[in-house]
Amino acid sequence: MKPDRPVTLPPADAEMRRAVRPVICYPIETLPRAPMALYGAARATLRPVAEVTAPPREAACFRVPAGHFFRIHSVEGPQVGDLNLWNAADLSERFYSGKTRALHGTHLSTGDRLWSSFPHLRPMATITHDTLDWYGFDAFGGSVHDVIGTRCDPYTHNLLSQGGQYHHCCHSNLTRALAAATGIPPREAEGHVHDVLNVFMCTGFSRATGQYFMKASPVRPGDFLEFFAEIDLLGALSACPGGDCSAEHSSDAAACFPLRVEILAPDPAALAGWQSPLRNGYDRSHGL
Repeated sequence: MKPDRPVTLPPADAEMRRAVRPVICYPIETLPRAPMALYGAARATLRPVAEVTAPPREAACFRVPAGHFFRIHSVEGPQVGDLNLWNAADLSERFYSGKTRALHGTHLSTGDRLWSSFPHLRPMATITHDTLDWYGFDAFGGSVHDVIGTRCDPYTHNLLSQGGQYHHCCHSNLTRALAAATGIPPREAEGHVHDVLNVFMCTGFSRATGQYFMKASPVRPGDFLEFFAEIDLLGALSACPGGDCSAEHSSDAAACFPLRVEILAPDPAALAGWQSPLRNGYDRSHGL
């Protein structure tokens, strides 16, 4: 956080330095594009095959075969969720929120892809429909579905509350859900839990201080965020203890609601010719 009153006097050319135009770090003109027309045609053939509910202040795991779709639904009231994704056959390949943010921006919507960790670095899922895409960016600089926050966790809560012991943070919920789904001991499962896509959460950065902020989510029952699974996925979704994150999280004070995950299968003919993306082609034998 920058000081309100800098102790260093500005140089004579301070305004000229500030006026330097920014450059996008990762131009994406050569980034492989998602075949949205193909996915759109497949969407017209979808049929539900399974569903899972993440209870309030808890998490649930779900599996999505490659070439299927899944939707995260708001069902009873405004609620945000924290999403983790892994390769169902290899937990070391997991969603890389930081690289996804660097490629697509701070908030995701239709056409953006969720990329996996090194050395794989390939699309794990593509967002194919977003009923909140109308929101855009508000006057505060806030938007929905962010990849800038981490996840509420008991360690930060303990630090900021000077000793608070809260066991339903999203980090804790995701850990328990992964352990239950895989049989991995909880302390081992915790190492696989990673930074999230904050589904339905409305967030941004304060222009005055650069601090991460949250505000009441615009999500309402009937809204959903839909994805196409590019590889076989194991997912975990936590219904955040902050509810709509209008005031606080990591507590039992907020009104919380469940989130429903729906798995949908397309007609295989609608995806004729589609294949899962290959792992990144960088040759590590040349050096890391």
